[in-house]
Amino acid sequence: MAAAVLVSRPASVLPRFSSSCSPVVLSAIPLTVQQRKVHHAVIPRGKGGRSSSSGVAATVFGATGFLGRYVVNRLGRMGSQIVVPHRCDQYDLMYLRPMGDLGQIIFMEWDARNKDSIREALAHSNVVINLVGREWETKNYPFEDTYVSIPQQIAKATREAGITKLIHVSHLNADIRSPSKYLRNKAVGEMAVREEFPDAIIMKPAEMFGREDRFFNHFANMRWFGSAVPLISMGKKTVKQPVHVVDVAKAIINAIKDPDANGKTYALVGPNRYLLHDLVEYVYAVAHRPFVPYPLPRPLYHLVASFFAMNPFEPWTTPDKVDRFHTTDMKYPGLPGLEDLGIVPASVEQKAIEVLRRHRRFRFLEAELADTKPAKTVNY
Repeated sequence: MAAAVLVSRPASVLPRFSSSCSPVVLSAIPLTVQQRKVHHAVIPRGKGGRSSSSGVAATVFGATGFLGRYVVNRLGRMGSQIVVPHRCDQYDLMYLRPMGDLGQIIFMEWDARNKDSIREALAHSNVVINLVGREWETKNYPFEDTYVSIPQQIAKATREAGITKLIHVSHLNADIRSPSKYLRNKAVGEMAVREEFPDAIIMKPAEMFGREDRFFNHFANMRWFGSAVPLISMGKKTVKQPVHVVDVAKAIINAIKDPDANGKTYALVGPNRYLLHDLVEYVYAVAHRPFVPYPLPRPLYHLVASFFAMNPFEPWTTPDKVDRFHTTDMKYPGLPGLEDLGIVPASVEQKAIEVLRRHRRFRFLEAELADTKPAKTVNY
């Protein structure tokens, strides 16, 4: 019994017993002092929930973005410690603060081009999630830096820190041959991350939709530029398979818990595929707005989008975004998906009302979704 007491006490307390115990007794007691370098935040305890400890200490790069807020919310509700590196104003972080228990979400400023800043952000974590991204280029951060250089440095710092779990979010249509520069750099970023960290988990979601998305809301907001919606080839040569953002966040959390997920690439898509024309038509039907599509040639569409791209703030559209939205979603039958992570994907018809209700006129706010005819699906 005495041996158990001595082992559980720190080494600094042991000399106090030496004066009261004989040398024979002390020599018979096996003394083992454990040197543990494990932070208390990564030791699971409690019954689950935000006031317990899940054993996950995660650094989430890009947590202030669209997908980031859902990932942080899921991590916070399971009792994880979250480090949020950011470059934005403090007011842009306000909605993240109540997502975790007191003291569990730590905000720190970081420089994406400073290697020491990256190492400091993940020094005390056992999970690293890279969600860094934006849909348009700037003079300071072109796509090459956002999707190749920065993820590569994050992967390198993660490997050097001895962290075994890295999740990198790419895109379903990432392809080096894509007409979209965004998607080309996404493909190069995948290879760079895999080269630096072979056991990285790569998530390839399709276009995500949700309350704050830039997909459904983008097409719904076109009504401000007239009653007609421009689509290349009327949107009948483009097939989309959008996925709900909550399902993608769940997939990231389940991949953290799954020890067999390391080194895998997941294709995250919704249950149905739609022609872009039919999908946008359904968006306007749910919003109870008139839908008048018209074909617009790609060069002319690029010319119009280039004027919006001159906006020094967030542009409404860009030529690259036009190409990305009119790219058919790829199929990856050999890659695992949401089902392999224990997730039943939600369909567009189930969740579209959450996104599009705010685009309705007042008299249609409470209209039943069942009155709207579902969009046609395709199998190719």
